[in-house]
Amino acid sequence: MRLLLTNDDGVNAKGLIILAKELEKYHDIIIAAPSSQRSACGHSITITEPLIVKQVEIEGIKSKIYSVSGTPADCVRIALDKLIDEKIDMVLSGINNGANVGTDVLYSGTVSAAIEASMYKIPSIALSSHIKDGADNYEVAAKYALKILSQIENLDMKNDVVLNINVPLEAEENIKGIKVCKIGNRLYDNYFIEEISEDNHKTYSLGGKINDYDYEDTDIYYLKRGYVTLTPLHYDLTNFKILSDVRNMFGTEH
Repeated sequence: MRLLLTNDDGVNAKGLIILAKELEKYHDIIIAAPSSQRSACGHSITITEPLIVKQVEIEGIKSKIYSVSGTPADCVRIALDKLIDEKIDMVLSGINNGANVGTDVLYSGTVSAAIEASMYKIPSIALSSHIKDGADNYEVAAKYALKILSQIENLDMKNDVVLNINVPLEAEENIKGIKVCKIGNRLYDNYFIEEISEDNHKTYSLGGKINDYDYEDTDIYYLKRGYVTLTPLHYDLTNFKILSDVRNMFGTEH
């Protein structure tokens, strides 16, 4: 397969490098990733300034690599529109430094890059590794990326589907398997810490903690229990359940 790789942690991020080294053993890959850290930028794109694109080299990677001075969504757009002439079979975004479960998918640059690919009618994967106290599971996550790619390679996977994959922080032999499941509910108990800067301006830093609702059959539930989670996503946010009710409420025609 010919794959486009991107992420939101930056072109030099450990997770991206490990994924690229693993995938290029078996697939043709091209990398287009942000020049700097762009975590939690969501689906933002750059419209007020030009994008700076540089071809770079990273030790141990043979494939072509582009550094882009923009967001993850920018990277996918510029790569598909300008940098790549060949047909791309799939876009992989990751490996993210931290899980993207529950409502985190709305903030995630990793997931947004994958969704951008689906808007170009290219199937995509967002891949994330759970982390704790500086430990990650990138090597295991890269192996699961290969395993899942091999399973879907010969399927007629719909071109607007995003597979959101999260890998627990477990040794490979301790992972219980893959669970296909729905998004859970993750909320943040946010607060702002006020400080006075050297030039006497108020500054506010975000603090708080994560509140996970441990409902069964969700990505949060299974990730905590040692499973790799796989959730199919779609960018159409229409609430079809109440579409007819709202039409009737405003007297519009179907």
